[in-house]
Amino acid sequence: MTESAADGQPGERSVVAAIRDAIVRGEFVPNQRLVEADLSAQFAASRATVRAALIELTNEGLVERVQNRGARVRAVSLEEAVEISEVRMMLESLCAAKAAERVSDAETNELEELGELMQQAVAAGDVVGYSGLNQRLHRRVREISGQRTAAQVLERLRGQSVRHQFRLAMRPGRPQVSLPEHLAIIDAICAHRPERAAEAARVHLASVIEALKAADAAEVSHLRP
Repeated sequence: MTESAADGQPGERSVVAAIRDAIVRGEFVPNQRLVEADLSAQFAASRATVRAALIELTNEGLVERVQNRGARVRAVSLEEAVEISEVRMMLESLCAAKAAERVSDAETNELEELGELMQQAVAAGDVVGYSGLNQRLHRRVREISGQRTAAQVLERLRGQSVRHQFRLAMRPGRPQVSLPEHLAIIDAICAHRPERAAEAARVHLASVIEALKAADAAEVSHLRP
């Protein structure tokens, strides 16, 4: 137990999660300075805990430290988000194929239940809930795959592009597009079809890339006079 957790203040992990969530949701915007004293007051945590959390988020690629200016939210461009998604396409395809080879009966039931929850969230218009289930599915596929090196790389990449992913998930109609893509991944893994699972993952990430580009083009068009 960390000292901050022991004396009743939030521990490093919870502060990391809170700052990460604020970045993802746009409460802290790209290039915004992250002042330790302000964060300490906002999250009722010690300065040491906040400093450690910012170091962790720097390692994840969500925060960057500027010499003589402290920490700020790292701005990830569309081009970088697309590049990250292209790398994810290759690694998530590998993980999906490995998962299809290794998935157990219990894990098959879990994935199918996740698919049902995702369908229910989309039907209910629960965009935030669907976004959380989306992340949960991708994480479980990585875990089931047993490909630890790919999983570690993907976790870091996800951290760097998570804000773009969240904004994309919030766009009207996007869940209806991505739901059948996710269900195809689940079906292929549960059927122990590695090649089909890899292809379903590639199709999904290709869709993400095109959606990112379309969302950016729509925002640029909206800003034009």
